[in-house]
Amino acid sequence: MALNERLNKFKQQQERCQNILSSIFASQASISTPKLVPGIQPVNAPLAPVKPLHPIKFSNDMERLQHINSVRKSAVGVQIKLVIELLYKTRQSFTAKQVNEATYVDIHGNKAVFDSLRNNPKVLFDGTRFSYKPKHVLTGRDELLGLIKKHEFGLPVEDIKDAYPSVLEDLQALKASGDVWWLSSANSQGDMAYFNDPKYKITVDNDLKELFQKT
Repeated sequence: MALNERLNKFKQQQERCQNILSSIFASQASISTPKLVPGIQPVNAPLAPVKPLHPIKFSNDMERLQHINSVRKSAVGVQIKLVIELLYKTRQSFTAKQVNEATYVDIHGNKAVFDSLRNNPKVLFDGTRFSYKPKHVLTGRDELLGLIKKHEFGLPVEDIKDAYPSVLEDLQALKASGDVWWLSSANSQGDMAYFNDPKYKITVDNDLKELFQKT
């Protein structure tokens, strides 16, 4: 009988110890895994990576603003030149807003600039867009040769030098191939291009070339 009582007490002690251990483990688990609150980061939690910030370059912005101001305060002729250079180099059509973005020339904000561009012989304005307007609209070497053929008494190079960006290179190639004569003068504005018709054999001696260059 005494033995059974001892066994029962031993079992009760084991149950108490088991309950104590369970409560200890439960309390440790609640401490090691704290309850997360939205928007609040636990103190011991690893820090999330911070995205690198792009610092504002005040010096660059200041230089840009100064450049814009200098362009818009410059003479009308200077602003017209900026726009025509843009149209000539790109051979694309631009709205006033696009011109402003590319050159900082505010066409709508300056009536004198707008009127000068609209009436400029090198600018085509369709009511919305501005584009470059060469004297002869050509797209390549074949059209260039065809135009020269039409001018029996020669075509001034000055009239075609802005037809498209590589026109002078194509004219030089036509000269090298013997399709045209390109006669140069002391003043480059007096250069002439002639079609070298294979039906006529023309020999130009050096004295005549020298005389032409002096005129």
